[in-house]
Amino acid sequence: MAQIQVNDLTFSYDGSADDVLKNVTFNIDTDWKLGLIGRNGKGKTTLLNLFMGKYEYRGSIKAGICFDYFPYKVSGPDLMKTAAELSEKWKPQAEMWQVLIRMNELKMDPECLYRAFGTLSFGERTRVMLAVLFAAENEFLLIDEPTNHLDTEAREVVKEFFASKKGFILVSHDRDLLDMVCDHVLVLNRATIEVQAGNFSSWWENKEKKDAFRQAENEKYLKEIGKLKAAADRSSRWAEKNENTKIGFDPVKEHDRSIATRSFIGAKTKKMQARVKSYEQRIDREIEEKEGLLQDIERIRDLKIEPLKYHKEVLVNADELSLRYRGAEKDLFSGLKFQVKRGERVIISGENGCGKSSILKAIMQKKDSPDLIISGKLEVSSGLIISYVSQDTSFLSGSLQRYCDVNNLNESLFFTVLRQLDFGREQFAKNMEEFSEGQKKKVLIAASLITPAHLYIWDEPLNFIDVFSRMQIEKLILEYEPTMLIVEHDERFREKAGNVFVML
Repeated sequence: MAQIQVNDLTFSYDGSADDVLKNVTFNIDTDWKLGLIGRNGKGKTTLLNLFMGKYEYRGSIKAGICFDYFPYKVSGPDLMKTAAELSEKWKPQAEMWQVLIRMNELKMDPECLYRAFGTLSFGERTRVMLAVLFAAENEFLLIDEPTNHLDTEAREVVKEFFASKKGFILVSHDRDLLDMVCDHVLVLNRATIEVQAGNFSSWWENKEKKDAFRQAENEKYLKEIGKLKAAADRSSRWAEKNENTKIGFDPVKEHDRSIATRSFIGAKTKKMQARVKSYEQRIDREIEEKEGLLQDIERIRDLKIEPLKYHKEVLVNADELSLRYRGAEKDLFSGLKFQVKRGERVIISGENGCGKSSILKAIMQKKDSPDLIISGKLEVSSGLIISYVSQDTSFLSGSLQRYCDVNNLNESLFFTVLRQLDFGREQFAKNMEEFSEGQKKKVLIAASLITPAHLYIWDEPLNFIDVFSRMQIEKLILEYEPTMLIVEHDERFREKAGNVFVML
């Protein structure tokens, strides 16, 4: 076992005035199974890249061990090579027998190693990369969002695989994965960094208790400061009034007073002024103790949605539905039967490549899918207004203002929702190409939320979205109960948000 020591680490991207990481200090052990938790844009992927030596930084990172990073970079020409050929490029020190052992643990057919990488599904690519990643020893592995695009079955396999390993940092927003796999968490809070033993749920339980305590302490300090300010104000006014009586007096009205009383009044005033100064010092101490209490509290703000109410109960009706792409030898699926009724949140599940997204495309009548052949019955109610979130964010470019113009969105409302999803104001001045993947996904979700619709169709909306925003979205769905058709693999989200389930 060795330690990785990070001291006063500070980093910002060229041309940016904002530090992504500032004065970060922590120590971790290399045999931990460490979950890295933080909001989108807080610097999780950046931290992994700094470990890999990709950027220059201030401060120090000391580690007596080598790092390796998932996912491996795949170029266009790489898609024509076999995974076996690519493994020699990704990890030349690993023997093929070691890769095959990991393939078996990940329940993969060894034949996948000898197919062109471009012919593998995204789930197969992920598991091949993980097999190569874990093939060698004496490395500390940096794993960035491994379960995006994985179906439920593949996620379970990957969970079991990680649970049997150690010596890695795992960036993930999948709460079930973090709970099953991790024995420590490294948390990038709003203003501080913390390392804690346990998994996501144990950390979250502790955080809720800490936040409640800090809120109570903050209220206590505010009340005490208010009392001290009121007492200081009373004493100050009394001292000023008393001081004004030192000079001049009316011998008729104040017949019991003489010039000798001036010294007595002065002494009493001085004593009251000292009391005022003491109050002010106590106020400063209370304010100093209060500072920083709320800096790391996660305020999960309530989101709003204004769904339209459709006049019919059934919005989508599928009966004996089959889908096939033109030129394909067989259907994606056949004989599927389901309905989307008003107020239902229908969750579609199934293996990668089974046709989940194709169902959404068929309902949407998307012009970019002209080769989709529909058999059986698929009825979509006329006049239905649909709000759609794509799993793809690659088309996002340019400014947020231009995005609003192109999509006819209310800019002020759009920016308000992004702020509620924890966008910093500085992000509004950037082009979307500079956003993290999670921030790009939030752009699509915010646009959907402010678009009144009868039906909300979301295709893997939570990929790259941080856990706090997932909680926001869950709460929104449960409160407003919009009619939704969702493809999503996050087990905890499906259990909380869905009320009808369709399995392919």
